[in-house]
Amino acid sequence: MTQYLDFEKPLAEIEGKAEELRALARANEEMDVADEAAALDQKAAKLLDDLYADLTPWRRCQVARHPERPHCKDYLKALFTEFTPLAGDRNFADDLAVMGGLARFQDQPVVVIGHEKGSDTKSRIERNFGMARPEGYRKAVRLMKIADRFNLPVVTLVDTAGAYPGKGAEERGQSEAIARSTEACLQIGVPLVSVIIGEGGSGGAVAFATANRVAMLEHSIYSVISPEGCASILWKNSEKMREAAEALRLTAQDLKKLGVIDRIISEPKGGAHRDKETAIASVEKAIASMLGDLKKKDRAALIADRRNKYLDMGTKGLAA
Repeated sequence: MTQYLDFEKPLAEIEGKAEELRALARANEEMDVADEAAALDQKAAKLLDDLYADLTPWRRCQVARHPERPHCKDYLKALFTEFTPLAGDRNFADDLAVMGGLARFQDQPVVVIGHEKGSDTKSRIERNFGMARPEGYRKAVRLMKIADRFNLPVVTLVDTAGAYPGKGAEERGQSEAIARSTEACLQIGVPLVSVIIGEGGSGGAVAFATANRVAMLEHSIYSVISPEGCASILWKNSEKMREAAEALRLTAQDLKKLGVIDRIISEPKGGAHRDKETAIASVEKAIASMLGDLKKKDRAALIADRRNKYLDMGTKGLAA
């Protein structure tokens, strides 16, 4: 069953009533409720349009975090063939919050790296809710160096609330590992494209998304800090997250205007979780287009393109 967000409660009631009518009809073949159910479906569709016509930044945060939203594993399964996972950082351990390896994208050999949050309680705990430890970023660096050595484009899929802030992670050099991953993104001489598929949180996201081309799904978010964290620091009250979400300019729409990202990928009506196949197909088109844009650039041009992109960041304002 669909999990509804707080602001979708009126929609849940209408769709629930429509499903109740259909359940009654299945139990009693003599009942004819087709017209009533169809009317409720139309009402629900109209309400869905209205709810998603102009989402506030905080509501976009809620959609970006929806548990049924397609995750890295879903994209790997649907878009990449011959995926061969590579594990471990050859130093400490394998971090299951980071998936990566060799694969083919539309029959083109690539290296793919992404955050995986997990889809149920067991897998979420195993994947540490997509919050990578130092070994995850060091694994990513290893994969990027392999891509650079064998001239393979790199595709990254970002979906994390941020790097794991635990004591063990800090003791093993979390900040240094993030910095090394960001450095690797800037130094490799192959095309690097990134898609924010859900949450893009803090340096944990930047470590994968310092790319030649960055795309965001329409209802995803990308920010230096979560709205709750920002509210706790500025107002000493995490309940001020709505105001923080407004101030952070974390939506794809604002970030496109600011020049932080290069394109916005449209989502199905009601968010990617309502039609995963369509959302994944849209991401495929975006990745193919971005890789195509970079195909003719040589090593020096790719590095310069990436460097200039980030040096220019901050020159655009929302009024531009």
